[in-house]
Amino acid sequence: MSTALEQAGHDLSDSLWSARLLLTAPDAIRAAHLAYFHAGAQVAITSSYQATFEGFAERGLSPEQTANLLRASVSLARAAASEVDGPRWVAASVGPYGAMLADGSEYRGRYGLSARRLEEFHRPRVEVLADAAPDLLAVETIPDVDEAEAVLRVVAGSGVPMWLSYSVRDGRTCAGQDLEDAFAVAAGVSEVVAVGVNCCRPEDVDEAVEVARRVTGLPVVVYPNSGEQWNASARAWEGGAAAVAEPARQWVEAGARLVGGCCQVGPSDIARLAATLTSHEG
Repeated sequence: MSTALEQAGHDLSDSLWSARLLLTAPDAIRAAHLAYFHAGAQVAITSSYQATFEGFAERGLSPEQTANLLRASVSLARAAASEVDGPRWVAASVGPYGAMLADGSEYRGRYGLSARRLEEFHRPRVEVLADAAPDLLAVETIPDVDEAEAVLRVVAGSGVPMWLSYSVRDGRTCAGQDLEDAFAVAAGVSEVVAVGVNCCRPEDVDEAVEVARRVTGLPVVVYPNSGEQWNASARAWEGGAAAVAEPARQWVEAGARLVGGCCQVGPSDIARLAATLTSHEG
């Protein structure tokens, strides 16, 4: 989402990131979704990743106004889906607590918060997004098993399907936890329909796919970054990019069933990915 918006000329150097455009330029968000659909994407992830009650309250918005913006994130994706042929799905993004801090904490975890406080943070947003009737919730870029458990307690029993996706590095969660333990927390939560990783380097995907599939038996979702690294202090991406399309074949062979891209992966990259995987299936 942020990549397509920046390519369209929007300045996202703001603590709300792409969520700010829910308030100032909603048509740009719909257009970004549509660009990915035209490129071959089958699933749109909403612009609610960094949309939180706390973040918008700092801009003077009431809880009701924030709830309306969260609902709008789903309706904008749904509107874009209606403009293309074939089945398309809308996944409502539930980003980590660290995203609200806008300081790179989603790549560290270990916020020093109690489980109760994490649940209090996630519950109102999850409830509003679930009520907006997405096809499922994308609980994504979770760096820490403690936070994953908190979100799972919020979602459990709701009947709203979700995928759980960790941010990982060097075979562990970004908070340094064992991946087997991380994926094991999804066991017994009927709402979890897939598990996986996102917002990581492409080279971190292979091991994660194997572990996620073995531990949970669920379909695996993977959508890494382009390979560049986020410098939170400079608020900029650094390093070279890597191709996502080519390694995607081996991810599918290893068990991935939903494959895409996260940061720095634009519509043209998704078009190459879709073409590669369509050719692979053929």
